[in-house]
Amino acid sequence: LSPGEKMGCFTFIKVMMILFNMAIFLGGGTLLGVGIWVTVDGQSFLDIFGTLSSSVLQVVNVSYFLIVIGAILLVIGFLGCCSAQKESQCLLMMFFSVVLIIFIAEIAAAVVALVYTGLAETLLTAVVTPLLREKYGADKSFTDIWNVTMMEVHCCGLNNYTDFTDSPWHKEHKTYPESCSVRGSLPLACPHVCGCLLQGCFAQILKEIKTNAGVVGGVAAGIAALEIAAMVVAMYLYCHLDQK
Repeated sequence: LSPGEKMGCFTFIKVMMILFNMAIFLGGGTLLGVGIWVTVDGQSFLDIFGTLSSSVLQVVNVSYFLIVIGAILLVIGFLGCCSAQKESQCLLMMFFSVVLIIFIAEIAAAVVALVYTGLAETLLTAVVTPLLREKYGADKSFTDIWNVTMMEVHCCGLNNYTDFTDSPWHKEHKTYPESCSVRGSLPLACPHVCGCLLQGCFAQILKEIKTNAGVVGGVAAGIAALEIAAMVVAMYLYCHLDQK
């Protein structure tokens, strides 16, 4: 390519990188805003999106998840825009490094999820079960989110109904959440009561993920492709600036 063509290609890629990272920045800001909204006023969020809340995000506190993801996207978008706009090799390398770290972390998480599902369940149990026993029935937003999740996913607790034992709800009502029973019967998690077993949300969501493995894999592959493309573009701009 002639010098003019190379410069034109460089400018085009630079503009595309700025626009792409601006979209990431705005998306991160949106997620961060929604996360803060859920934290401050979870009931309003549920009133609007309650029917859509049967999601894996509800196993943990969705507000904190959105805030963390939103903050990460904000950082990535900001670094990407600034590095391309200022044509800074330092910022480009920082952008490349952050995306690479996230990419490696995602691969590691996928391997752990596939190979060590039992470990993931153990870790979630260690984190979520104490929260259920501490907050369910006392924290209205937390309680509402779990109620909607259990109704939509048809599950009870993280592992089973015993996750709610000694929770504020259990102490006040002397019973388990309505989602853990049918027609006022005792918890279905007791096989000897009605001969059936209502599984915990972890098992149900894991089942849904396996059922929709193709979609989940496609989304994961799409995200990985975007991250690889972002790293390639960042390295192209970095090398071009190095030549200049």
